[in-house]
Amino acid sequence: MRDTLLIALFAFLGAAAAGLLGAGTLWVLRRRSLTTSLTVVAAVAVTAMLAGTLAVAQAMFLSGHDLSVVTTVVAMAAVVSLATALLLGRWVVARSRELARAARSFGDGGAFTAPDGPTTAELDALSRELAATSAKLAESRDRERALETSRRELVAWISHDLRTPLAGLRAMSEALEDGVATDPDRYLRQIRTEVERLNSMVGDLFELSRIHAGTLTLTLSRMSLYDLIGDAMAGADALAREHGVRLVGGEVEPLPVEVDGKEMSRVLGNLLVNAIRRTPADGTVAVAAERSADGVVVSVTDGCGGIPDEDLPRVFDTGWRGTDARTPPAGAGLGLAIVRGIVEAHRGRASVRNIPGGCRFEVTLPAAGTPGG
Repeated sequence: MRDTLLIALFAFLGAAAAGLLGAGTLWVLRRRSLTTSLTVVAAVAVTAMLAGTLAVAQAMFLSGHDLSVVTTVVAMAAVVSLATALLLGRWVVARSRELARAARSFGDGGAFTAPDGPTTAELDALSRELAATSAKLAESRDRERALETSRRELVAWISHDLRTPLAGLRAMSEALEDGVATDPDRYLRQIRTEVERLNSMVGDLFELSRIHAGTLTLTLSRMSLYDLIGDAMAGADALAREHGVRLVGGEVEPLPVEVDGKEMSRVLGNLLVNAIRRTPADGTVAVAAERSADGVVVSVTDGCGGIPDEDLPRVFDTGWRGTDARTPPAGAGLGLAIVRGIVEAHRGRASVRNIPGGCRFEVTLPAAGTPGG
């Protein structure tokens, strides 16, 4: 028993010395290829066995013949181990390089495609993660392109819409200044109208900037949709009369909601103005509110004749306007973008769909909780 313990001790000391040497080598070569690391590991295993054997032999536990036999066996094992480590290392490195080339493709704007052929479980998991990241980057690039397109359109349309009233204001002010205005009072009324239009446009831009910057602060309070919609319809009544459009709100339930009254009034006002301006004379704009499985749904239905299917996904985009709405008084294409931003700030959603003869805008809001609930 004592001899066995001594053999184990000498073998351990020899193997430990080889292991420490191998650990130092791995530390020095830690930035080298995986093939080099695997070769060092295989060499350490064989060297540890040989060092332990030599330590046991020096302690006179092995004869010269036995040492020669063991050394020969260890040498053959070393050849096989090193060859296996080299082959495994080269295979893993090759697969890693293929994966790196595939990853470089989606970094340059393409899509990631995992290399064909077998691979290790770790590299396979990495491929799946890279594929998921590639899909997210593609979605992000698409959103960025869409936002950039919206920004360019917004700048172009805002420039056009500002230039027209500013040119009119300049012409009217020059006429008044030169004393050639035949009806100064009419000119002054028109100037006031144009200034109000410009003020409304600047207000929309400011509101949209707050939404995009995430600085829109809501002051929520419990109120009835019936009152909110009634106030919004009263505010839009003059515009409806001017356009010869009937406003109908007979299907409005007195449902409680927790909203920012000022911001939600803006949402309803924008929807009503949008519907009235696009509904022909003698048409009808209907407002309804009802409870649904998702909360409370407020809808505004107009008689615009419908929106082309390819345009429906862009209706709430910043600066977007249909081809029939690119001239005043349609505005700068910000009203519906503001609607979506405010509704989403209330943890709701805004949508639109075509119906026979027109389209239906829907705003879904979370229902107010019951008192004490």
